[in-house]
Formats: sequence, C-alpha cells, structure tokens
Amino acid sequence: MSIIKEFREFIARGNVIDLAVGVIIGAAFNSIVKSLVDQVVMPPIGLATGGLDFSKLEWVLRSENPATEEIEKVAIQYGAFINTIIQFLIVAMAVFVLVKIVNTLRRQHAEEAEAAPAAPTPTEALLAEIRDELKKRP
Repeated sequence: MSIIKEFREFIARGNVIDLAVGVIIGAAFNSIVKSLVDQVVMPPIGLATGGLDFSKLEWVLRSENPATEEIEKVAIQYGAFINTIIQFLIVAMAVFVLVKIVNTLRRQHAEEAEAAPAAPTPTEALLAEIRDELKKRP
C-alpha cells in the first residue's frame, strides 16, 4: 500500500476529523477563558485583595539597571502563573460539565432504547406472517 493512499485513509477516518474540530474549538475556547479570567474573575479578586493586580506580581531576582541596557530584569512572574492556574481550573470545570452532560444524555438514550422494544424488521414481520399462516393450516 502506498504511503499516500494510507495517509488518505488515515485522514478520512472520522476520529481524526473530530480531533481536528476539537483542537480548533479548544483554541477558540482558550481565548474566551483567558478573557473571562483576566477581565471578569481577576478584577474582583484584585479588588478584594486591596487593588492587587495578579498579572503583575513577580519576584525580582535581579533588577533592571536603567544606566546600562546590558542588564535586564530577571524575575519570577508568579502572578501570571496564578492567572494560568485559574484559567486551567475554569477550562477543567467547563470540560467536566460538558462530559457530564454528554454522559447523562447517553444514559438517557440507552435507557430509552432498553425500554422500547425494537420494532421487527420487514423480514422478521414477513416471517412472522408466514409462521402464523402455517399455524392456521390443518
């Protein structure tokens, strides 16, 4: 089998396309969550902590020297890390809720399928008619 044909079969599988759609939607969802954290969640938290902006919190290891351009500031930006953790928690919660909804819908669908007996196929119905006719004969 040629590599091109094998690659074409790989791409044509439904799960590869589903994965691509998931990655694209995930990237768009990431920007929504970033905006939610930076513009909605963090301002009230900053207000509650006395006007503290978490994105600017840092631990300076070596300060910047304005006299020389060679020495740049070296800092651990733990505030940005806190924002990233909050973003992760929001994404994790959203994914959890989405999976929970999908699982609930699947369970309901499975229960409905079990509760309602499957209608006989046309072949089964025809065979049942033939059986009934044969039973009527002496």
